[in-house]
Amino acid sequence: MPGPTYPRLTRRSFLLYSGTAVGVLALPKVLHSAEPLRPAMVALAFDGDALLAAGSDLLRSDDGGSSWTALPVPAVVLALATHPERPGRIIAGLASGGVALSEDGGRTWEGRSRGLAEGKVDAVAIAAGQPDMIYASVQGDGLWKSEDAGQNWSLAMDRPWLADAERDLLALTSVDLASGMGGIWIYAGTPAGLTRVPDCFCRWQDVQPGDAMDALVSGDAPPSEAPLPAGEPIHALASAPAAPEMLYAALPSGIWTSRDGGVVWSHLAVGFAVAVAVHPVDPDHIVAALDGGLKQSRDGGATWSALAAT
Repeated sequence: MPGPTYPRLTRRSFLLYSGTAVGVLALPKVLHSAEPLRPAMVALAFDGDALLAAGSDLLRSDDGGSSWTALPVPAVVLALATHPERPGRIIAGLASGGVALSEDGGRTWEGRSRGLAEGKVDAVAIAAGQPDMIYASVQGDGLWKSEDAGQNWSLAMDRPWLADAERDLLALTSVDLASGMGGIWIYAGTPAGLTRVPDCFCRWQDVQPGDAMDALVSGDAPPSEAPLPAGEPIHALASAPAAPEMLYAALPSGIWTSRDGGVVWSHLAVGFAVAVAVHPVDPDHIVAALDGGLKQSRDGGATWSALAAT
């Protein structure tokens, strides 16, 4: 796909252009391996060993992708977040209605959008080590946070100014690194690349080598040593809870990984990547929405296989 078209292909537009229907499923439906997964999976997450895949439906597999259960959701899901310390808790960013929370693995849902700006929620994240701290990106607005599992929301940061424009946040992940204020950074993917902010919410900054907090104070912003490709939107980000410095990113050029907190990146898989998720215990077990199907790797992206239901 030609480089100039990349900024137009966000996870949101990928879903809308696919022609999938918007609706709420009243009852779960089991999809066996003979039935293909619906196209346009725009978000992935692990709930313990279970895999979640979201698009027009929210699908859950408890057997490694051999079968899937379609779960009821209040609206089209654009983003998912889970936390290893709270199995069963799922945060969903919605195309309409803000944010929803499930405490039972996606079987029932409750709206959690009091005080949140109206608009499509393109990305959600749960803070590393703080399962009640939730972050949400509202299209055309900024980064919002809730300290009580979505009961109340407040604005944390305006959108970052990158490449001469204010940019929406297409992807979020919380990373537990020693250089962050309180050990937490919020990494964000935008149409113009990668940025991050410590949980003091001082300012957005480039991901860079060395002591990032010293650089934040001084204002210096040396470039990262091997950054993600310039000019590509970052559709999804995933951090490995069991290995905080390991990150994965989904871009139009494929799946990328960093093993040092986002300074040096390497290319793992070629293809149009929309979403990526990493297992909470095994940082080498990843699943990606790649070229219209779901693929997984159990060796950190060295080899890939298609999930049985794709």
